[in-house]
Amino acid sequence: MTRDPVEELRRWEDSGAHWQVVSRTTDRVTIALLRCDGGEEVERLVSGDPALLAFIGGRDRSED
Repeated sequence: MTRDPVEELRRWEDSGAHWQVVSRTTDRVTIALLRCDGGEEVERLVSGDPALLAFIGGRDRSED
């Protein structure tokens, strides 16, 4: 089953957790998925999905 990175990030936000862009190029983004308190990194999401790149836009973190 293929993961939908936008849906995955939305679920992460909906659960109260945070994310932060670790690196970004024109065609790929690496996002650290952080605990609800904004602390420990739990997982990384790496994707070049155009829908995810559009969803992230110019934001560097979930709080932006």
